[in-house]
Amino acid sequence: MAHIRLNTHPSQGGQPAPPVVWGARDPAVRGPVVGTVGLGSHRNVIGVHSGSYGIYRALAIAAQELKADHRPDLTNTSPAEPIGPFEAWFDPKKIVSLDPWGHLVSEVFADKLAAGWDIRPTIAITKAHVNMPEIMEAMAAGRLKPDNDILSGTGDVKVTKAAIEPVWWLPGIAERFGVKETDLRRTLFEQTGGMYTELVTRPDLELFLPPIGGATVYFFGDVSKLGKQETKIACRLHDECNGSDVFGSDICTCRPYLAHGIEICIDMAQRGGVGVVIYNRKEGRALGEVTKFLVYNARKRQPGGDSGRAGHALPGADARYLPLAGRQPHRPLCLDEQHEIRRAARAGYRDRRAGADPRAPDPRRCAGGNGCQEGRRLFQPDQARLERAGARQGAWPR
Repeated sequence: MAHIRLNTHPSQGGQPAPPVVWGARDPAVRGPVVGTVGLGSHRNVIGVHSGSYGIYRALAIAAQELKADHRPDLTNTSPAEPIGPFEAWFDPKKIVSLDPWGHLVSEVFADKLAAGWDIRPTIAITKAHVNMPEIMEAMAAGRLKPDNDILSGTGDVKVTKAAIEPVWWLPGIAERFGVKETDLRRTLFEQTGGMYTELVTRPDLELFLPPIGGATVYFFGDVSKLGKQETKIACRLHDECNGSDVFGSDICTCRPYLAHGIEICIDMAQRGGVGVVIYNRKEGRALGEVTKFLVYNARKRQPGGDSGRAGHALPGADARYLPLAGRQPHRPLCLDEQHEIRRAARAGYRDRRAGADPRAPDPRRCAGGNGCQEGRRLFQPDQARLERAGARQGAWPR
């Protein structure tokens, strides 16, 4: 068996990792994100591509179903719609958990690909149609009307959708959470059972490809309008809930809110704006389905009936559940187009409305507070205008 290298160190063998200048305006200066393992001298990240699916790739290689040196053919895989660049891409403080150039690899790094570099896209953009029973219900009730462009008479909705894999710029992640980068690296290393030794041995590698789920972004309307000051944007940020979103389980109320968000996005697109649904692939706000189901059981069986207090007693959930139901300062990191960490107070907002009709107006929100101001934060960097929009929308209920 060939020699196994357990860890690496900076400039090992006199060959430093290719530099990444996060936030650089020129992609050639910024440099590619290389998480493939074929040629070690080209690697400049910790981890591998595809998030948790990297494990399945390793299994396929171990089973001799896939060659270890296999490279994908990226012919005809370019984005179905051009998105960006936007000014936010060039501010390293605004985007820290994804690679904004991830869908343009074949274009901006064509020279390196031609020279033999194995660079993989971390974002893919395609076009499709969405059809849900709730859309037909909204049409029957007169809330949505077909225009034979965005929405057809049969309930088909045109969408542009982007799949996004996480790419963490560790200095920015540490700043977001208000911790030292060295402490973040050590904690990630220790609390994952030492999975990634380079977190502590390679401080020169600033990018980490974590083995977690990414996100899917659904765009409703003309994406070329993104980034323009006059464009109104309706946005729904939604964490994955397989039980409710897919199977219609009655133990959770997530799907009605997702469906309502899609309805608002369609309406916004029909009125000349853009609708955006960001679907984070993390069950139970990153607690996972096992813990989520344990919480369901504990809540149902506790004295006094169902309430959120039961989740606090679960092993492994105590420190993670409190930010969801209580007043801890941070939630787990959300998709980075928002340029912020979601605050804990917002988690209880949906819970207090659970069981209510999501289409009903909420008196605690100002008129017109349908997500437009929140959506503008995604793609429009005018800070002064964002602050004015936030002031108009008001504080979230606590």
